[in-house]
Amino acid sequence: MPDALPENGFLRLSSIIAPDGPIPISKSTWWAGVKDGRFPKPMKLGPRITVWRVEDIRALIEKGAS
Repeated sequence: MPDALPENGFLRLSSIIAPDGPIPISKSTWWAGVKDGRFPKPMKLGPRITVWRVEDIRALIEKGAS
């Protein structure tokens, strides 16, 4: 599934987690993982726009998202 991700750039949460993304977890589990350091930290592009670097998500998938 990492092949479906762009080479570089940014991803919104809906493109990362289930049902459309490659990581099959819920939004609350994702945010808990961000808080405790299991998942990459986000970047804010605006007051209501949160994104993650594609490179960070690829690295997470390669090491095994659990």
